Amino acid sequence: MGCVIGKGGGGGAGAGAPPPRRQRSDRHVSSGRRSQSSVSGTETGKLEAPEAAVAAEVAVEVEAGEALEEKPQRRRRPRNIPGQARGEQVAAGWPAWLSAVAGEAIKEWTPRRADSFEKLDKIGQGTYSNVYKARDSLTGKIVALKKVRFDNLEPESVKFMAREILILHRLDHSNVVKLEGLVTSRMSCSLYLVFEYMEHDLAGLAASPGIKFTEPQVKCYMHQLLSGLEHCHNRGVLHRDIKGSNLLLDNTGTLKIADFGLASFFDPNLKQPMTSRVVTLWYRPPELLLGATNYGVGVDLWSAGCILAELLAGKPIMPGRTEVEQLHKIFKLCGSPSEEYWKKSKLPHATIFKPQQPYKRCIAETFKDFPPSALPLVETLLAIDPANRLSATAALNSEFFTTPPYACEPSSLPQYPPSKEMDAKLRDAEARRLRAARGRANGDGTKKSRTRDRAPRAFPAPEANAELQANLDRRRLITHANGKSKSAKFPPPHQDGALGYALGSLHHMNHDPPDGSFSMVFPYRKGQPVSTWSGPLIDPATVGHQKRKEQ
Repeated sequence: MGCVIGKGGGGGAGAGAPPPRRQRSDRHVSSGRRSQSSVSGTETGKLEAPEAAVAAEVAVEVEAGEALEEKPQRRRRPRNIPGQARGEQVAAGWPAWLSAVAGEAIKEWTPRRADSFEKLDKIGQGTYSNVYKARDSLTGKIVALKKVRFDNLEPESVKFMAREILILHRLDHSNVVKLEGLVTSRMSCSLYLVFEYMEHDLAGLAASPGIKFTEPQVKCYMHQLLSGLEHCHNRGVLHRDIKGSNLLLDNTGTLKIADFGLASFFDPNLKQPMTSRVVTLWYRPPELLLGATNYGVGVDLWSAGCILAELLAGKPIMPGRTEVEQLHKIFKLCGSPSEEYWKKSKLPHATIFKPQQPYKRCIAETFKDFPPSALPLVETLLAIDPANRLSATAALNSEFFTTPPYACEPSSLPQYPPSKEMDAKLRDAEARRLRAARGRANGDGTKKSRTRDRAPRAFPAPEANAELQANLDRRRLITHANGKSKSAKFPPPHQDGALGYALGSLHHMNHDPPDGSFSMVFPYRKGQPVSTWSGPLIDPATVGHQKRKEQ
């Protein structure tokens, strides 16, 4: 037995609507939210570090002891709710382990029974969560249930989830997915987040056979994406994982940004360290690949630029297999940073990855078939220096959206069969199974068929990069031997870059080897000290001072 969060102040799905923060529709019956002012004391917690079950992209946060993102103006610990309030939450149906750590995040929700949802199908899978299509038994409404696992009930892991709830509480926009409730079970160490159900994601549609987006469609999708990002950034939220599978679409053509598991609060006026191990590799901006820990909205805008170019090109534009190769592809397309940028940025990995010979920018030549109005927007969103990238607001006012053909209305978009990234994976798996079956039927042709099929899917690390990777891994092993790191729980950084799936299926991917030698692009001299991918994200002296103060 368990409970699902319903509207505040009521025990059932149809409880009275909460006082609105602003004019909005009252579509949701499974849960509600009270005043947004309640967030102010809860968004300041150290919520960055997940446990080992969280995606390897954020593993370094735990390893480095990062001072996790807090709401600016005052650095303080998460405010624990009083013992009496925790007791009330437990009496309302919350498990004590959740109330003790995430009490502030769940206090705006009231429970419903967990068995009031009927699982229909599994529609998504992540590193630490699964997503199911389900039916609300009380209303008959179809919803999406995101199951988050807490294998060891580690407080930092629970806080990581709590931050996602707080962020979703802060956001309220037609192009941002809406959290409708929470489900917790006393019989297991897990929590369900209840969302409105969306029939498609952009990755699944782009990978569907026979689907090719028109220019008005691309403008419609991009306008909605940038509108959602504009709202997030104006509310002080960085998404940090914009990619096709996190852009959901319903049958009315509405696009919504989803999966805020890696999102964070931020203040553009306050420099605060954050992890660089976020954003799926193909959509990760160069500053993060170079180890930046102070960044802003530019990371999301770079990802949006990759999505725009991908929708127009019909395939991923920079499908790197390792972080080093990803930087190589970025420099080949967007040009290498200027000397001024190298000097002012002082990025941790600049000495390792700075190319010997500068690359010229060739976006206009590479994408010469793009609509003329699209090229300036792609150019600015894919600026190497994040200071030169457009904001979401400026991008919405660009020539791309103000010249014909104009963006079509979402309601006029074609009706597609339900299609998600998982469907594309299943289609690819079935195609491979059929090819293997045909190969077995052909007898002698089996071996040849397998050889041809395997080649495009291989992801070998470039041989010329072996020395650099060996040194990075050797340094990590030394760190582990000293007993001062948790890195053994996670794969080497050049391997975890392959996590996540890009917009489009494997038949869209172009994994041609780079034209230039990696040893020429990213020089490494024997005896040169190599920085590890993990490192202190705050001043170690500050950490020591804080520990002494606590003692």
